[in-house]
Amino acid sequence: MTKSNQKADDDPMSLAFVEAEAAAARGEAPIGAVLVDAKGLVLARSGNRTEGDSDPTAHAEMLVIRQAAALRGEPRLPDCVLYVTLEPCAMCAGAIAHARLRRLVFAAYDPKGGGVEHGARVFSRATCHHHPEVIGGVREGEAGALLKRFFAQLRNQDSKDE
Repeated sequence: MTKSNQKADDDPMSLAFVEAEAAAARGEAPIGAVLVDAKGLVLARSGNRTEGDSDPTAHAEMLVIRQAAALRGEPRLPDCVLYVTLEPCAMCAGAIAHARLRRLVFAAYDPKGGGVEHGARVFSRATCHHHPEVIGGVREGEAGALLKRFFAQLRNQDSKDE
């Protein structure tokens, strides 16, 4: 996780891609997230750490929400926007709702594991207490290519190990 407190240079999604690339270099699924406040100040940025931390909840989204909440000393972040390179899963969507984030911006859609536009569709449930504004498909092609490249390399590595 990278502490930041820097301006996002009007493109926090680019910072999320930097985190996704760093995650891939560590052997993690290449997913990155950046959380900014209403002024555009980066509160937190991270890539996935599930493998390195041996923690199934160490998704990039969860890590930045935890870090920003700790930084502010409060569990709700209603003025914040989350940028992430892949549609959040149901677990992360639940955390986004509980944190009361104002907006979610994601790159690639995830028909298999997504929990926002696919699968559980967490924000469209009557039991969901908060529904952030959602913008999907931002730089979708770039994110999809990154994911495909990573998993193709992983498959090639696995076949060489057999």
